[in-house]
Amino acid sequence: MALSAVVGLSLVAAACGGDDGGGGGGAETAATVDANVKQGVSEALGGSATTTEGATTETTEAAKPAPTSMDEWRSLWEEERAAVVAKVKAEKGGKSADGTKVTGPGGFTMDLSACPSGWSDTEGLTDTEIKIGHTTAQSGTLADYGNIAKAIEAQIKEVNDAGGITDSEGKTRKITFIVKDDGYDAARTIPLVDELIDSEKVFAMWTLGSPNTMKTYDKLNQRCIPQPLSMTGHPAWGDPAKHPWTTGQQLAYNTEAVLWGAFIEQRLDELAPDGGKVTVAGLIMNNDFGKAYQSGFNAFLAESEFKDRIEFVQETIEPQAPTVTDPMTTLASKNPQVFIAMVAGTPCTQAITEAANNGMAESVAYLFQPSVCGAKSFVGQDKVGMAAEGWWIVQGGIKDISSPSYDNDPYIKYAREQLAANGLDYKASGSFGSGYFFGWAFLESMKIAAELDGGLTRTNLILALRSMDMTHPYALEGIKFNMNGAEDAYFIEGGAFQKRDAAAETWVTEGDVIDLSGGVRRGRRWCRQRCGDRGDGGCQRQAGRVGRVDRHHLGGRHDDDCGRPDLHGGVGGALG
Repeated sequence: MALSAVVGLSLVAAACGGDDGGGGGGAETAATVDANVKQGVSEALGGSATTTEGATTETTEAAKPAPTSMDEWRSLWEEERAAVVAKVKAEKGGKSADGTKVTGPGGFTMDLSACPSGWSDTEGLTDTEIKIGHTTAQSGTLADYGNIAKAIEAQIKEVNDAGGITDSEGKTRKITFIVKDDGYDAARTIPLVDELIDSEKVFAMWTLGSPNTMKTYDKLNQRCIPQPLSMTGHPAWGDPAKHPWTTGQQLAYNTEAVLWGAFIEQRLDELAPDGGKVTVAGLIMNNDFGKAYQSGFNAFLAESEFKDRIEFVQETIEPQAPTVTDPMTTLASKNPQVFIAMVAGTPCTQAITEAANNGMAESVAYLFQPSVCGAKSFVGQDKVGMAAEGWWIVQGGIKDISSPSYDNDPYIKYAREQLAANGLDYKASGSFGSGYFFGWAFLESMKIAAELDGGLTRTNLILALRSMDMTHPYALEGIKFNMNGAEDAYFIEGGAFQKRDAAAETWVTEGDVIDLSGGVRRGRRWCRQRCGDRGDGGCQRQAGRVGRVDRHHLGGRHDDDCGRPDLHGGVGGALG
């Protein structure tokens, strides 16, 4: 195989911590790229990584064949849960004898002496019940994401109908899932979270959306209340030192932005063969979600050796904007070669329609949807006709429940049947699939926590999440699903470049699946110069080591002797 050019980089995203205040734009997000930090990315099908600048060649283990039945899947999960529990016990993880500290893998610790007076490790639990609170968008322009909760409810029902979750202390409990609609409005999220933690006294608090999570994660961490698997890819959730009670799950938006940048760099001569400038147009949602994309991409460009050849023009929209016509018209007038939608929900669909109407669909060489809008409910024929044909996406490492290419996938078949049994049509919303992405991880982490010494507790739930290393049935083959305490605070660290086949209603993978598992690591530096001298510890910096991404991985440009996997129908992460 001929050596291919390699892009080396590291992304650092800084975000000001949330509070209960107002501020329409949310936390300001900034980022820089550390070009001195480089890490090899293994080829998607295993084998050695292509390296440059004296870096060493790395090898990865060949992926094991995926289970072919649900019985095989359940057997595998049981083995993997047992392995996680055994590892925690072997490393003497858990709560200290005096109850003041939790120790986990990769140097992870939690200081329980900092928890408020009267805090309980078992609040939200009775001998028979587990209360889980959840805020989500069931109304407004992002209402489709509310279907995630419906899919989770179906999975919880199955667990409850089977008797519930039995822990190592012999207690069997059923889950009560309390869902509140915040309309993707952080101002509404705050009082709803207060109600759930103060009146309902939930065991854990699950939030959807970057601004919504940003406005509540300081309080939840100060109160020592788990905020697991936040339904947002903002990089701030990878802060195990300052926010140990909060975790994310999906591909980080700044990593996605870096992959866009690398994709564009490798096509500069195609886009501007005369050596001139390439114009990249971005439609950006004006909140923490959109700013994570914006700052990540700006940081990539600032450190790019080709920065003088790339011009980034931008227009912003508010999350609840009724249309995107005006900003899309303005962007079209700039005659871009590349367009990237850094939005979520209905604006994703509107961007496709507007691009078809204003000529961008014909004149722009590459049009990108964000990973959060790959579902059929945003790009399907019933929404945009054939207008999504040829659009691209950095797919966030998971499958698409509505894609015909997964008709024989045992887990997808199981999910579809479970939805139907609950009166839900899997074709109606891709967010149902995201519900299985999040719901599976939640239930497996709860089962691991229950099997640890002391049984199901809040601290054991966090320990289970920080130690988890399992095979996610909704992830693309080749995408790992794991965390390692303070050393690796991100579950999904990969994806694939895909192109829309509108007639077949699916995304077609171009190139190989990219997995950076264990390579996206975050450091923390105080950044008061950006956040102001707040004195509340609310400003943290996370560095994400994205590594080198070669042309073979970046979609459609690989040597003839590189095998090309038959991977279709992936869909990105859940939401904004």
